[in-house]
Amino acid sequence: MSARSEPAGVDRGLDDRRWTVAERVAEAVRRRFPADALAIAVHGPLAHGDDDGGGNGEAGMLVVTYRPGTGPPPATRRVDGVLVDLTVAAAEDYLAQARVLSPLWPLTADRYVTTQALHDPTGWLRTLRDEHLGRLARARPAEFSAAARQAWYRGSAAHSRAARLAEWYETDQALLMLGEARLAAATVTGLLSRTYFRDPGDAVRRTGLAGADMTEVSVVLARQAEELAARGRAVDGTIEDLLTA
Repeated sequence: MSARSEPAGVDRGLDDRRWTVAERVAEAVRRRFPADALAIAVHGPLAHGDDDGGGNGEAGMLVVTYRPGTGPPPATRRVDGVLVDLTVAAAEDYLAQARVLSPLWPLTADRYVTTQALHDPTGWLRTLRDEHLGRLARARPAEFSAAARQAWYRGSAAHSRAARLAEWYETDQALLMLGEARLAAATVTGLLSRTYFRDPGDAVRRTGLAGADMTEVSVVLARQAEELAARGRAVDGTIEDLLTA
């Protein structure tokens, strides 16, 4: 029996193949690894309860094990037309990840905060959420600014690379690098405002960077550099700064 609870007002009929496949995967994991699976959950659109129900797309799943190196291997496969992305992690390792405030925090936090259980007899997923929220409550503003500066460097490097590729008429590669610059700039915004996103697409949409051209991304990066400097995390520095950071 699935441990999943239905969000109010959401009707997931039996034709929702993503949920059907996710539940079948959970049942198979419990059957094949009964002594290893501490919790099984979905994340992403399925966990948010606003999946479009179209029967295609991806089912993001998490299997939490009692010990490292047990349970099924992490894998991605298409099952009955549904792309299943299976993350497998030991409980303590995943809790440790949830306590880290990295430059990618705006893109990873949702996995710790928003899940729907398919198997969670001990309430471990609540522990995961509480650990992450507790870490955020203890975080100092300087930690977010430091992580934002690292994300800014990634965005600036991607933007510079995109500009050079455009000059060389390497249009396809330039567009790819511009996409990376947009996403990095979006994560900077997320870190400076303590906002996390559901996925990369959500990040660039909510920050107004979806479709931003080279000049527009440059303006955003310049504005972010000014804000970081005002917060005491200037992106420019001396060699001494580099060696003592």
